[in-house]
Amino acid sequence: MKNVRVGVLGAAGYTGGELIRLLLNHPQAEIVFANSESNAGNPVSDVHEGLIGETGLKFTDEMPFDKVDVVFFCFGHGKSVQFLKEHSIPANVKIIDLAQDFRIKGDHDYIYGLPETHREQTRTAQHLANPGCFATCIQLAMLPALKAGIISGDIHVNGITGSTGAGQKPGATTHFSWRNDNISVYKTFTHQHLLEINQTVQELCPGYDGRVLFIPQRGCFTRGIFVTAYANCDMSLEQVQQIYADYYKDAAFTHFVTKSPDMKQVVNTNKAVVYVEKFEDQLLMISCIDNLLKGAVGQAVQNMNLMFNIDENAGLNLKASAF
Repeated sequence: MKNVRVGVLGAAGYTGGELIRLLLNHPQAEIVFANSESNAGNPVSDVHEGLIGETGLKFTDEMPFDKVDVVFFCFGHGKSVQFLKEHSIPANVKIIDLAQDFRIKGDHDYIYGLPETHREQTRTAQHLANPGCFATCIQLAMLPALKAGIISGDIHVNGITGSTGAGQKPGATTHFSWRNDNISVYKTFTHQHLLEINQTVQELCPGYDGRVLFIPQRGCFTRGIFVTAYANCDMSLEQVQQIYADYYKDAAFTHFVTKSPDMKQVVNTNKAVVYVEKFEDQLLMISCIDNLLKGAVGQAVQNMNLMFNIDENAGLNLKASAF
């Protein structure tokens, strides 16, 4: 099969840089352009310095959509809709949007691209909405239990994320001197990813009357997400473990384990690790991912592979930063 020709919009940010890193090492992908108006003409490695010596690619302010097969939107939230109002992309060019603009069903044809729930729809998608980082991690913890209908009542979720989840531009709560040796909560019970999480809950378990009560936390590290969730469950641990093992047996990157995981097992990879425990009538569900990879561009490349009938693992055999 010929290489997939790729265009990257918003190429100067964290997700743009990580996407370029993956695509440079993808056996069947060719980067045609990396768009950034503010950096046009500058080497990509001047901004993404981890790519020094790996590419001579330069940023461009041009967008030759007629020369690509797929374009990745690495914009901030809300900018994809506006961009499509102002620009025309040929109908034959596939779009993978990493923002939240099209994740909720509505007057559009974007498929929600969580491979563990929408793999077959993704294979035939022309336009795809890549899931959010917290949404990915939380859903992967709960999917088997929801699908099997074995939990009830409210689902209590706590998730802690690295500073890269807030984007490249420093802010009052992302600046090193504030974030270092610190921890805090934000958007308690109101995080925007709850919209897509609740959408999936109703898809898998229609009529589920419990709430997903989510407390996000900012962590004192750069990348990764660690989620703990619990809910009522009357089933034995052995039965729950079998349900989880069966659900993820064919998943390319999500692994069910029987030992409590560490976030370092997944940082710098496209893996998700999922674990369960029982305490009386409570089921504890744990999952962890790299927020920039399985929570963003790694999953986006996984989706690209599915959309172009490429080996799902292509370009994503990455080693964890475990030490």
